[in-house]
Amino acid sequence: MRKPRWPKVNSRSIAALVLAVAVGGVIGWLAHVPEPATEPPHYAGKLAPIQPPARRSVEPSPSSRDSAALNPAPPVAPTAPSLAPEALKDLPPADVARPHNVPPPENGAPKAAPPWRRYAIATPPLDGRIPIALVIDDVGVDVARSRRAIDTLPAAVTLSLLPYGAAIDRQAGEARARGHEIIVHVSMEADSRAVDPGPNALYTDLPPDEIARRFDWALSRFSGYVGFNNHMGSRFTSNEAGMRVVLAEAKRRGLLFLDSKTAPETIGARLSHEFGVPFASRQVFLDNDSGAGAVAKQLAQLEAVARRDHGAIAIGHPHDGTLAALAAWIPTLAGKGFVLVPLTALVKAPPGAKASAAGG
Repeated sequence: MRKPRWPKVNSRSIAALVLAVAVGGVIGWLAHVPEPATEPPHYAGKLAPIQPPARRSVEPSPSSRDSAALNPAPPVAPTAPSLAPEALKDLPPADVARPHNVPPPENGAPKAAPPWRRYAIATPPLDGRIPIALVIDDVGVDVARSRRAIDTLPAAVTLSLLPYGAAIDRQAGEARARGHEIIVHVSMEADSRAVDPGPNALYTDLPPDEIARRFDWALSRFSGYVGFNNHMGSRFTSNEAGMRVVLAEAKRRGLLFLDSKTAPETIGARLSHEFGVPFASRQVFLDNDSGAGAVAKQLAQLEAVARRDHGAIAIGHPHDGTLAALAAWIPTLAGKGFVLVPLTALVKAPPGAKASAAGG
């Protein structure tokens, strides 16, 4: 049998064949590579939240609760607790720039009226009745009770909001929308340092620029206010150097000062007159004892003071007992010859200031 004869294949032909197969394989593989995904692959595990960068904050030194010999400051009640530490960490540092209490300009120029006039609410006609101004302090920290005060108290009741309250700019806007006049409750140093009056409080041993910076922080937390009053502050309101820094700035900004009068030796009235700052002073504390019965007795004292002085200013807090007592007392005022007025109605304007359109 004759053996088949295979064609002769030289080495060059073999090399060409191998190269052709390799190239063809690469081309085929590339043709089947999947397109890149348009979304990241699904992650079944729980992603850790992004942590915000650490913030610097101005931590005040320890201080104490106010005490006044004649009329002690109201104690901190369990119904209106301070913010928890986890809430305080979200406060911005004192050097963060915030919008201040100035409305948008009209026709390229700001309004001429200072904020204590611009944001004042209208005073109701007195018609021979005796005016009483109620100020509710510490609004903004206990959100539920602050909400009750904002929603249920008459618009003539002035609300003083702590600058470190929860979402305080929103609460201030809601209070304004309900018709309330609002002020800033500025934390200040008390007689001793056993109790902290709050973040960025004003202390007598701080340099003037730091006092001004902390005061600016408090005033930058919300807008629409007519002025401020002191939270605690029996030591600070008796300190001339510190109060000069604060009242000079109040004059520059056109704000009124309500002295909560937590110490009989306060110099608020004297320096306010010197600087030409609109001024008022608290005459009665309503709720050193926040039980409804005790508050009712203080309201009777308020009536007596108002009759004697032809008007009076009282300070209370959004405690359950206080709000309950006010709900029962306010409807009786007209029959007794009293009328509720906003704080600005009883503020002493600086010399030369024109009377407000509202009659304050």
